[in-house]
Amino acid sequence: MVKVEARELSVALGRREVVRGVSFAAGRGLVGVLGPNGAGKSTLVRALLGLVPHAGEVRLDETPIARLTRAEIARRVAYLPQGQTLHWPLTVERLVALGRLPHLAPFSRLDEADRTAIEHAMARTEVTALRHRTATELSGGERARVLLARALAVEAPALIADEPLSSLDPAHALHGMELLRAEADAGRLVLAVLHDLTLAARFCDRLLVLHDGALVADGAPGDVLSAELLARVYGVRAFIADDPPLRVPLARIVDGANAAT
Repeated sequence: MVKVEARELSVALGRREVVRGVSFAAGRGLVGVLGPNGAGKSTLVRALLGLVPHAGEVRLDETPIARLTRAEIARRVAYLPQGQTLHWPLTVERLVALGRLPHLAPFSRLDEADRTAIEHAMARTEVTALRHRTATELSGGERARVLLARALAVEAPALIADEPLSSLDPAHALHGMELLRAEADAGRLVLAVLHDLTLAARFCDRLLVLHDGALVADGAPGDVLSAELLARVYGVRAFIADDPPLRVPLARIVDGANAAT
């Protein structure tokens, strides 16, 4: 188990403070990070990995992340970035195999444990049949599944996934959430940036909601995703049900009035 903690975490990009004084700690379960476009979600998760300069402090298992090497962080926390562009014409199998790099010594080769992890990750994400395809020639949805397989192949005790459902059709989006749920149920920490409110309500144990860079809600989905919060943060009127959990935006709220989308 890995514990990730942010203490008064702030990030400025240029003259704009994108993340403002965010504090939370998480050690296990599926934690969704929600918020409208530009709320600071991707910047927050990058700061948690030490990928952007920040004020405040990030700790990984009580150790300030600034004291850890990139290899140490990569072995503890697998990272699936948002909308990653592929530049090299690798096969799917070789791309997924990159997930094992944090465990390899320089100039070493994959061993049986590495190959087992790669095969298991491809099978779980249902991309085994694509193994010999060139990754740069895949559709957006296929590429998203392959990149999730690469992150799962790391077999790290924590996973941070930035919009892992991007480009996925409804069936594969459900499957993606089932995989993240399974990782959490196995005792791992999964922190996922999400936009689908219903999937977040259905699958997540806890939600962190950002608005204008600040953490404005932190708690169980049923408590967090209220009509008031959806109106204030997203500017929408939504249909809300709890059995099964549903949060369906119905109309935008413009100047206090509802406007059809």
